[in-house]
Amino acid sequence: MNIVVLAGGLSPERDVSLSTGTMVTNALRGKGHSAILVDLFFGVPELPEPIETAFSVSGMLPPFSVPEQAPDLEAVRKMRNGGFSDQIGNGVLELCRVADLTFLALHGGIGENGSLQAFFDLSNVKYTGSPSIGCALAMDKYVSKSLFRSDGIETAGWAMARRGQSFDTSFPVPCVVKPNCGGSSIGVSIVRDAASLASAIEAGFEFEDELIVEEYVSGMELSAGVLGSGEDAVALPLIEIVPKHGFYDYQHKYQKGWTDEIVPARISPELTAKVQQLAVEAFRALKLSVYARIDFLLTPDGRAVCLEANTLPGMTPTSLLPQEAEHYGLDYASLCEAIVSYSLKKYE
Repeated sequence: MNIVVLAGGLSPERDVSLSTGTMVTNALRGKGHSAILVDLFFGVPELPEPIETAFSVSGMLPPFSVPEQAPDLEAVRKMRNGGFSDQIGNGVLELCRVADLTFLALHGGIGENGSLQAFFDLSNVKYTGSPSIGCALAMDKYVSKSLFRSDGIETAGWAMARRGQSFDTSFPVPCVVKPNCGGSSIGVSIVRDAASLASAIEAGFEFEDELIVEEYVSGMELSAGVLGSGEDAVALPLIEIVPKHGFYDYQHKYQKGWTDEIVPARISPELTAKVQQLAVEAFRALKLSVYARIDFLLTPDGRAVCLEANTLPGMTPTSLLPQEAEHYGLDYASLCEAIVSYSLKKYE
């Protein structure tokens, strides 16, 4: 098949996306597909004639390593002169329309909040992953946590802090301050004392105008991948996350050797089954399909606290979902092929 792997974009997770996109492109080429990597923001300088020859590719792309620091998006913006829109580069829509499928290797921003999915629905572009509504529900932590709670899925207590509005700084500490629609732990801080809460909120407003101030839950950090759709959705083996320094932040997620990731997680079969079932319930509560990753904290007394859902989880060399899939019996290329297969079923 002719497949556009769409990556990059204009999100704080841009570099993570480029790493994911490079690996996915090479995996799909290894499976015999004509896959091309396209940057959502930069697009292509010129479309070939006929356009289908853009998929006449061979060989493998060089690996892309995620830098320790998130990208300077203002510098990225200045590198482009014009485009289809302020978020989408020239030629992107045309290539995606002629492709058999667009593999969304994006993280954060319009690639994960449902905006691009809605645009593609209107533009007759077939794409991988969840529909626009599922992406929008999952990306907004306030909304997703509300849905978890209404469906009986335990989640940490929280309050919303909004720029320009007063916030009750008597919120119990320790607590966690995070962007409402962010990812990759960018802009996340752990507040240990009440005196630091106001400054943590102010620092968070550098990333978004809405923040989640969340109860700090101490426990084992777990992640559960989910594959499939509807009643056919299944949870992959759980992975246990053990950061070597501090908490599971941007550097610990994408720098090799910074975190121990243990699969299967070192918990009982009963607790494993409990968390996996909750992962599938969360997947369905948010109207997700094809694949996602659901993150939990398991407390010492056995409570599984759902943190959030990731509709386009990382597929980098250090990412969690590929490790879970491998233990399930799917190597990296087979996982990509499964995502393609499940996604095409949406359009049958």
